[in-house]
Formats: sequence, structure tokens, C-alpha cells
Amino acid sequence: MASAKNYITELGQGKYDERLAVMYGSSQVAFQKQRYESLLIKADQQFGNDGMLLFCNCGRAELGGNHTDHNHGNVLTAGIHLDILAAVRQNDRMTVSVKCDDFDDIAVNLDDLAINPAEFGTPDSIIRGVAAGLKKRGYQLCGFDTVLHSTVPIGSGLSSSAAFEVLIANIIKELTGCKSLTRLEVAAIAKEAENTYFGKPCGFMDQIACAFSDILHIDFADPDQPEIRAMELDFEQHGLQLAIVNTGGDHADLTDEYAAIPKEMFAAAQVCGKRFGRELELNDFFTHATQIRRQAGDRAFLRLYHFLMENERAVQQAKALKEQQLEVFLKLVNESGNSSFKYLQNCVSTKDSTSQPIPAALLMTEYFLQGKGAGRVHGGGFAGTIQVLVPLKQFRAYTQFMEQVFGAGSVTPLHIRQSGFELFEL
Repeated sequence: MASAKNYITELGQGKYDERLAVMYGSSQVAFQKQRYESLLIKADQQFGNDGMLLFCNCGRAELGGNHTDHNHGNVLTAGIHLDILAAVRQNDRMTVSVKCDDFDDIAVNLDDLAINPAEFGTPDSIIRGVAAGLKKRGYQLCGFDTVLHSTVPIGSGLSSSAAFEVLIANIIKELTGCKSLTRLEVAAIAKEAENTYFGKPCGFMDQIACAFSDILHIDFADPDQPEIRAMELDFEQHGLQLAIVNTGGDHADLTDEYAAIPKEMFAAAQVCGKRFGRELELNDFFTHATQIRRQAGDRAFLRLYHFLMENERAVQQAKALKEQQLEVFLKLVNESGNSSFKYLQNCVSTKDSTSQPIPAALLMTEYFLQGKGAGRVHGGGFAGTIQVLVPLKQFRAYTQFMEQVFGAGSVTPLHIRQSGFELFEL
């Protein structure tokens, strides 16, 4: 293994500059070098210089398929440059100790892998859940000490929890030499940890996106073995900046809002004699309209309609990106956002209907863009972020326009993260 001093020396010599430019964008290289060096110094102070490895795992953006994965639909995702960076040293205890500015220090005993409801929603539960998933599949476990630094905002819809889950799995994989552990298996372990140990009934999309990076078209017709197609596209080369706008809302207390969406879609599909939305044709949906409204309710009726249209739209979006038809893609993004607002109804939380930051951000985006670009609710919705594609020439002005309302730093440009950058080796 390497040492903190070795890494710092090679960072200073510019040996990682090209790699950092690919990972974060050329304008971010100087900042990232400072960030990496700061983390390494902190890790050296915490647990010594020798036997250290550097890991990172990215967050993700959802480009298409809003709330389609849980009903076996199609989604379009992208790994992004915002990530969790970890300086790691294996220890001789069966304990994972974590230091991070985002939460209190953690120490998880890997000899105790029982589900603990008191830990729901905590990083401790994720570590325990990932370790349990690895052990269940026959993989070896080990303890380690780590210092983390994350640029993935918590509660912003960029999958900070999935990024952390995949990171923990990849660290144990590397330290124990589990070479046979695939990216898809890592993602499955991460999802199980989030569902059963973290207590969030998420689909599979976030973990796959964080485990694979790149732009992915994922088809969940077989939810356990989804079809995953990677593609490369640089929005900036097409004159567009992908970005998110943090509207100030927080996802923390919205688990029941998210859980209601698949629950209602399932209920509506079952009225039609199907288990989930993917099994249903549009004609069957309208044939059963009266029964769905009566038995499952109007919101379930509208949400299932959103799924049926959004599932096909995600396929069309993937095709448009593959063929680099950006005008078609932008049109579909706007249509997706309109459907999420009108039919899926995940832009306003029922917990406080007077607070509507996402519709406010969408209104301002629509006014500014005047049909040039696109904007939509991002990810789970109800709070957090919107996603935009803004012409590069207008991005600085757009940022100023939005930040005067949502605050300095609320607009974050995103750079697509390619796969293969999870471990830094000297």
C-alpha cells in the first residue's frame, strides 16, 4: 500500500493532473489537488502515514425516467464529478471507524450485523448493511479506518447515501481482494443496505448509477439483472451546461412521500390485473380508468399514467443521446418535467403546501431560458433540486439570476464522471 506522503508528493509533481481533469473537468484540477492533499494530511494525523489507499465514489444525476425504476421501467442516469473521497487504512480489528465533517465520528463493529431500527437513516446503518450483504454472499470482511470528504450534498437528490454505500463496498472489496465482486453485485448489496438497514424503500437506479458511473440507459424489465448500456456524451461539446439548482428544501423527512409513489402505482396496476406498471399497456390503462379511480384513487391513476408515458420517454431520450440529437433530447426533458409536475405530482410536499421551492425554481428557469434549454424536477422530488440544461453562453447569467433568489452557491454545474476512477494507485 502507499503512504500519505507518497500521494502528496505525486500530487505536487502533477502526476494525477490528467486523471483529475477527466474526473472533474480541467477547471477543477487545482481545487481537487488541494482537497486531496488536505484529506491526506488529516488522515496522516488521525492514523499514521503508512499503508494508506485513496478511494472515491461519485454521486449521480437522473437524466430521464423520473420514478420509473421501481415499476421495472427504463431510466437514464449519469455519474457526476461530485463525489466522496476516502483515505483508508486497514486495521487489525473488525471495526470500521469513520471521520467526516458531515456527521459525528462512527465506529461500527462488524461482528454485530443485526438490523437495528434505532440506526435507521444513519451512516452506521449503511456500513452494517453493506457488510451484512457481503457476508451473506460469502465474501470476507475486514476492519478499516477512514477519513472522508464529500462534495455530494446530503438531501439534495444526488444520491449521497448510494455513493456512500458503494464506497464502503468497494473499500472492503479492495482490502480483502474480492476480485470476483462485480459492479452490479456491489450495487445490489448497496440497495439492500439502504432498504433494510437504512430504512429507505428506494429502487435500484441510484446504486447502479453510483457503481457504474458514465451515462447509463438502464432497463429494469428484469429488476435483479437489469440491462445496462453505457454511452459517452459531453454536453459542453454541444454548447450546453448540465447543472442542478438547490432550492433549499431537504429530503430528510420525506421518506413516506417517496414510498407513496410506487405504492400507489402498484395499487393502480393491480386493479388492471397486473403486478406493476411495466406489465401494463396504455390501452389497458384507459380501459380500466373508472375502476382505477374508484379503487386506487385519482392520484394513483395519474401517477400510473405518468409511469407509462415516462417509461417510453426515457427510451426515446436514450436514443436521442446516442444519436446526439440534442434538440430532441431537450424537448423530451421538458416533457418529462411537465409530466412529473402534472401527473406524478412530486414537485410539492403535502407536509407543507405553502412551501413550493421546486415550482418556484422551475418558473424562474422557464422564464430565463425562453425555450432554449430545459429544466425539470430532479430525482425523488418534493424538495431539494431541479436539473437544468442551459446554453453555455447564458450559464453565467443564469447562475446570477437564480442565485439572487436561492442563494449563493445554489447553482452547481455538473461534469459527467467516467467509470474506472474508484481507486487511486501510485
